[in-house]
Order: sequence, then structure tokens, then C-alpha cells
Amino acid sequence: MDAPQPPFWIVPADAGRATPLVFASPHSGDLYPDDMGATASARAVRSAEDAAVDQLIDCGPGEGAGLIAARIGRAYVDLNRAPDEWDPALIVDAVASRVSAKAQAGYGVLARLAGDGTPLYGRRLMRSEAEARVARVHAPYHAALAEMMRAARARSGRAVLIDWHSMPARATNGAVDVVLGDRHGTSCEALLTRRLRRLFEAQGLTVGLNRPYAGGYATQIWGRPDEGFQAVQIELSRGLYWDEAVWAPSPGWKRCRSALRRVIAELCADWRA
Repeated sequence: MDAPQPPFWIVPADAGRATPLVFASPHSGDLYPDDMGATASARAVRSAEDAAVDQLIDCGPGEGAGLIAARIGRAYVDLNRAPDEWDPALIVDAVASRVSAKAQAGYGVLARLAGDGTPLYGRRLMRSEAEARVARVHAPYHAALAEMMRAARARSGRAVLIDWHSMPARATNGAVDVVLGDRHGTSCEALLTRRLRRLFEAQGLTVGLNRPYAGGYATQIWGRPDEGFQAVQIELSRGLYWDEAVWAPSPGWKRCRSALRRVIAELCADWRA
């Protein structure tokens, strides 16, 4: 299918309750343009999605947090990678000196592998093809996110990005429900990390910090507390709400969504105070 324009959706914060918070869900998109040309199964292509995270946090705007969420699936373009984070094993003429460890592992801005490890393509991609995808999806998403962050800072004197993700339960061997990534204390004030931990723990959830996810591209570029920008990445275990075998909500969906609504309401209330 052709990519919709724009390849993301935005819901502004309720004007009467606006806070400095900006919610983002860069990996919950589930649309894959026809020009992707993947040879992997549809299930494999979708295995890297942050399944339905945008639906779990859609109460944010009503509580005062603007929301931006991807429509296009992560396997087409990964919005939480640098725009030039190429994988030379996939991209013809990729500049090897700019390759990250994640790209070398098959998960660059254009992934070589699906979330379950299946090769996505039976071919290599041309550099021009990769750059066109980035220009079509990645660049406008990050331009829109930047506009939201700058507007929040102009309005409130600071802006706080909450970058929402999900992780397979196996990522922490089922031992942790939520991982907070603040780039080891550098991307936001410690008070925010501690507050988030307390809010999730109050819902009976186990919380880890920075392992195995310390925060990706968005957290890195917006985690500048000395400039009035803070950022934290939140990883939710899909074991809380999703049946990965059938790729559909699990019996825990309602309870997880209710818990997140309480966390979000209290977090936003903090910033309105």
C-alpha cells in the first residue's frame, strides 16, 4: 500500500491542561508501503512493532501531553535510529565508518532483520532507495517532533519527551515489567526518573533502569536538561498486555491500559502543579 501523508499522526494536548510533556510512540506503526519489497512473512515483518503502544497511551492529550505516533511500521524505517545509521550488509555503498553496533547487528535505520531475526529481504537495497525512505518518513517525523518540543519549551520554559516503547518479555526474562532509559542519568533530571519509577511501582509493576535499554536516538538528541529539554525512554513488557503468538491483545490488556492511564494522569498532574 502507498504510505499515507504524513506518515504519523499528532494529537495536541488539551489546550486548557497543557503541560511540558510530549509523548511519542515511534514504533507502533503497522502500515508497510508497497515499495518495501520484503520477502519475509507478514508476521516476521511486524515482529519488531511496539504493538498497540499508541493505544495504551492515547489518554495523554486529554491529560495535557501532546502525542505523536508513527503510522509506518518500524521494519520500513526505524524512527529511533539516526538517519544515516546504515547497515553496509544491507545498503549498497553505505559508509562503513558511520555504522553503529546496532546497524551491524541488522537493526539500522533500515533493518536487515525482522524483530524475530528473520531476514527481511532477498536482496540488498540501493543507497538512493534508503535515502528516499528516510526523506519520506524519518525526516518529517523528527521535524514534527522537534516542533512539538520547541513549542512546549516556549510555552512552559522546558519540554519533556516521554518516548514510549514495548519489549518482548524475553528481553528481561520476564523479570521486569518496565525499563526506564535515561541514558544513565544524563538525559533528564533524576527527579523525573525517580517519580516514574514510583508511579509504575504503585501499580504493582517491577521497574528496571537502563538495562537492557538506556534510550535510543530520540532520547539522545532531546536529552539536554541544561538547554531546557529532557527525555526518557519507557519500555513496557509486551507480556503485560499482548499475546505475541497470535499478535493480538492478551487477557492482560485492560488491566495494563488502566494502570497506564493512572500513571499518565498522575505524571501529567505533577507538571500542571
